Amino acid sequence: MHLSDFDFDLPEELIAQEPLADRTGSRLMILNRDTGSLTIGGFRDIVDHFRAGDVLVINDTRVIPARLLGRKESGGKVEVLLVRRLVGDEETWICLTKASKGPRVGTRLLLGDSLVGTVVEGGKEPYKHIQFACEGDFLQRIEEVGRMPLPPYIRRDDSQLDKERYQTVFAQNAGAVAAPTAGLHFTPEILQQLRNKGVMIHPLTLHVGIGTFLPVRVDNIRKHRMHEEHFTVPVATADAVNQARAEGRRVFALGTTSTRTLEYAVDDQGLLQAGSGSCDLFIYPGYRFHTVDAILTNFHLPRSTLLMLISAFASRESVLAAYHRAVVEGFRFFSYGDCMLIL
Repeated sequence: MHLSDFDFDLPEELIAQEPLADRTGSRLMILNRDTGSLTIGGFRDIVDHFRAGDVLVINDTRVIPARLLGRKESGGKVEVLLVRRLVGDEETWICLTKASKGPRVGTRLLLGDSLVGTVVEGGKEPYKHIQFACEGDFLQRIEEVGRMPLPPYIRRDDSQLDKERYQTVFAQNAGAVAAPTAGLHFTPEILQQLRNKGVMIHPLTLHVGIGTFLPVRVDNIRKHRMHEEHFTVPVATADAVNQARAEGRRVFALGTTSTRTLEYAVDDQGLLQAGSGSCDLFIYPGYRFHTVDAILTNFHLPRSTLLMLISAFASRESVLAAYHRAVVEGFRFFSYGDCMLIL
């Protein structure tokens, strides 16, 4: 398994830089993983591909405005990107910083109206531990002063529109620094159409971290290590998935984040376990899926762990053929792009 096995040519103009005016306006490619056949349609047809009794598992994480702009108390601009809250400490986060001269331990950072960060001991380069202080609730304060952490391949500043559109309509639990982008296509109306058809929709939470954007730096992909991301599987979701599988009904995972969580939280008997923890599961070809029967996902970066995951679910050859077709057909790629349903 070499990194080059997951490469493909992607014209830069196919990387979506803006969301469509209509969330449901994206194109949909359907890949049959048994036959490799491809069908192209529109996302609004997604309901037609579900049956009564199917379970759709969504990731209800909420993206926080994790980019904080300010200055060091001693002078000089600084940018802080929240990466992950330290377990057991409500006010200290693992962060990345950008400044002409990196802040040292003890440096105070002024990051907006009465929001102060202090660099404290801990953290391995390039990460720093920063303890925050403000009046009132910290997450509420960064909603007011923070900027949305758009992916690095969106080459523009974030806008007010991104606060709405780089967020799913079912986002509930704040903590992600990247959106579970397959969910961006859904509207309350589409979700209700699914429920009316008899589809059961259940949430889990995986707080997507910056690891989703980090490149694989080893040629032998088996040596790659995933970043940990905090997850929670509710009891009702575990029960619904386990009952569906026992009765031969299908489980759809909305996105690679839901897929990884469902596969990580399954026990040796194949039962999904409720609870919370940290997920670092790396899925690549050769992995045997235990829980998921279908995946709805966006189109991913060349050489990315997300492309490797869907290549494990279908096959590398089928996925790369589908991606070649998507390029030829002018599909829009990545976070604000089009989507693929793998059945």
